[in-house]
Amino acid sequence: MSNLREILIKRKICKSVWFMRQAGRYLPEFRDIRSQNQNFISLCLNSELSSEITLQPIKRFNLDSAIIFSDILMVPYGLNQKVEFIKDHGPVLEEFNIKKFLNNDKISFTQRLYPIYKAIKRTRERLDKKKSLIGFIGAPWTLLIYMLGLKKDRKQINYQKIKTKEFEVSLILDKLHDYLCAHIENQINAGADVIQIFDSWAGLIVPEDLPNYCYIPNLKLVEFCRKNQIPVMCFPKGINKNYKEFNDVVKPDGISLDYDVDPNWIKANLTNVVLQGGLDPKILLSEEKKIKSAAKKYLDIFRGLPYVFNLGHGLLPETDPDKVEKLIKFFREY
Repeated sequence: MSNLREILIKRKICKSVWFMRQAGRYLPEFRDIRSQNQNFISLCLNSELSSEITLQPIKRFNLDSAIIFSDILMVPYGLNQKVEFIKDHGPVLEEFNIKKFLNNDKISFTQRLYPIYKAIKRTRERLDKKKSLIGFIGAPWTLLIYMLGLKKDRKQINYQKIKTKEFEVSLILDKLHDYLCAHIENQINAGADVIQIFDSWAGLIVPEDLPNYCYIPNLKLVEFCRKNQIPVMCFPKGINKNYKEFNDVVKPDGISLDYDVDPNWIKANLTNVVLQGGLDPKILLSEEKKIKSAAKKYLDIFRGLPYVFNLGHGLLPETDPDKVEKLIKFFREY
């Protein structure tokens, strides 16, 4: 069985593979398109090109699932906050304005993001019906970090600002939940059949705040998906052994594994969930023998469990597509 939706619903042992960031920077066919489309936000809003990019890795590798080419920061964009992607720097958002944020409504939000839903519809029409189409969102905490400009570097945020504005932070998280539910629903209605929630900066939350900023916001989104019979996967990156508490509280259908967490510990502690990923993307920069050895480790440990083969983060820009192809071949022959 390779259909991700069925795997998540039935929790069956499976032989399924897809990769985070499989549509993008490492593919020469993507770089051709990107060179002619310098504005990243505009590219995400080009329904035809977004659909084409989404399908590039499917055409090249015949992966079992497609994930729509978009970005978690399209939600702040949909909420009328200017977002720019600066080369060699990353995303930059305009200064957050709480009045402007609260002045949004779901109709204008949906209109601004309509090209994404159109791209999903186009992709679903072109994609083999046996393959899943994954839509995604950023979790409220992770979006909050970007929207308030709290990042100091990859391992630090301005936590003091959060503690001095707790009421405002709580209000923003609650409002973000409403718009994220709308974004989920719109993606599903357009043709996506699985949702992935990326909480990319969950690891920056101090332990005592994990319930309020990570567990509860993710739980509310998972409950929304469950109520609407939408299979959902969570990726609370960086929370290490708090993965167990996250899984026990949030109870997603599937959970993406951080490459920093020991797979043997995962096997012993995460139950009643489809496991996904875990392989360090940097391994794909190594020689073939080392790549196969690392993949075999995960496949051996999770043998007999519902497990979707994937990475513990997105494919790196410098990854050789030939190595990706050999990894997929190794997995399918294993």
